[in-house]
Amino acid sequence: MGDRKQARDEEFQSFVIGRWPRLMRTAFLLTGEQHAAEDLVQSTLEQAYVAWRRVGSADDPEAYVRRVMINAHARKHRRKLREFLARGDDSGLVREIADTGDRIAQADDRGALLTALAQLPPRQREAVVLRYWEDLTETQTAEAMGCSVGSVKSNAAKGIAKLRAIPGLADMVTQGGRK
Repeated sequence: MGDRKQARDEEFQSFVIGRWPRLMRTAFLLTGEQHAAEDLVQSTLEQAYVAWRRVGSADDPEAYVRRVMINAHARKHRRKLREFLARGDDSGLVREIADTGDRIAQADDRGALLTALAQLPPRQREAVVLRYWEDLTETQTAEAMGCSVGSVKSNAAKGIAKLRAIPGLADMVTQGGRK
């Protein structure tokens, strides 16, 4: 019994070590803040550890954990929206991405893109992040978001259109020669 638990713990630890950077990147792109991303990944991994027997035996444990993370992020956002509607003010809903001193935040083009991502509605942001940063297929993105492929296409297209409509962002991409 103890050997199986130890083997499961080692398997989970190996999973965390191998997937931590990718999970952090996804969480950061979803939340727009380093500390919020760390909290999101930590709480997601706590849930995954508790259910590791089921998660570890899934066809794609990383996709399973990513889905847990997206659901946790969505729950938190819905809770903030309910609080916002109850209060009637917008304090805390729109946050500027602070320069935390890390390499990601220091890059001007990344900072502009992260700020632009933070302006997208949550479902559009999720679709754009999963499709274009995580490079998931439309089907994988739909599974991760818990919606249809059509919803993924719609949310991703609307999100990309909104990003293209931001003048500073469009200028930055044109100046960099990336079209």
